[in-house]
Amino acid sequence: MTNIHIPPHLDISVIIVNWNTRQLLAQAIRSVQQTFGKLSVEIIVVDNGSTDGSQDMLRSHFPLVKVVQNTENVGFARANNQGARLARGEFLLLLNSDAELYPNAMQSMLEVMRAHPKAGIVGANLRNPGGSFQASHTPFPTLTQEFLILSGLGRALYGAHYPSRGPEEDIGPQRVDYIEGACMLIRREPYLEVGGMDEGYFMYAEEVDLCYTFVQHGWEVWYQPAARVLHHGGGSSRNRRAAREGDLYQSRVRFFRKWRGSMQAEALKALIYLLTFVKWGIHNALRILSHGRRGRTVISPSALHQKLKT
Repeated sequence: MTNIHIPPHLDISVIIVNWNTRQLLAQAIRSVQQTFGKLSVEIIVVDNGSTDGSQDMLRSHFPLVKVVQNTENVGFARANNQGARLARGEFLLLLNSDAELYPNAMQSMLEVMRAHPKAGIVGANLRNPGGSFQASHTPFPTLTQEFLILSGLGRALYGAHYPSRGPEEDIGPQRVDYIEGACMLIRREPYLEVGGMDEGYFMYAEEVDLCYTFVQHGWEVWYQPAARVLHHGGGSSRNRRAAREGDLYQSRVRFFRKWRGSMQAEALKALIYLLTFVKWGIHNALRILSHGRRGRTVISPSALHQKLKT
């Protein structure tokens, strides 16, 4: 990429938010460089105060990548908005630092944008390491859906990918409610017009909110199964499971309060408290009885209260 001439008009600005994922970040950048083909592309990395040498790696190996350096972790939404304000591309590709593009992924998503002028956001076909299916699009949240997720009944009744559809539904480009945020192609102008991602979300549910906002403004959300993307999953939060649960629940409640009203938000909080307390008790008992061999870490009721008290 060091010899590439950057034209005044760019097709795509790739924005990657990084927080202590140096190795994965390098792989993500290389996947963009190796797959953009004839597209004109710029890469913008927004680093959220990493302490793992990410900045040195970028300077040494990717000198043409634009870097926005934050002194602290400002969150996924705010960091993406920082990158979007610097972007020059007609489209933004928001790519997780733990994701890698397969050949023709960008081109396939762009084809959907060109074919459907009302498409504001296009998502990719996410794959686990090894190539197995990973849920890539989901219906907008409802209280019933949240209950089925939290209780585990959704997977028991409707399959392992609930509330998302399984791979058998990948029959071609299709309109969906929202797509998972690991790889999102977005029209830049409407993104900026709606104010970008809601920075009130620190982590999780930003893409749900963004897709819902786009739909409220008359845009469509599409899913392109031909655009394959490897998603390792949890790159910056893999070792903080309980904290991740708290962040997720906090974001879900925020979405409900914003779009469903305070009554549904309070009902969701009650569901979260009840079912989390049950899971916390069960897994703690398992860990005690098995001397630590069974059971998993679940956010404690007190930590959950701190997350949801506002």
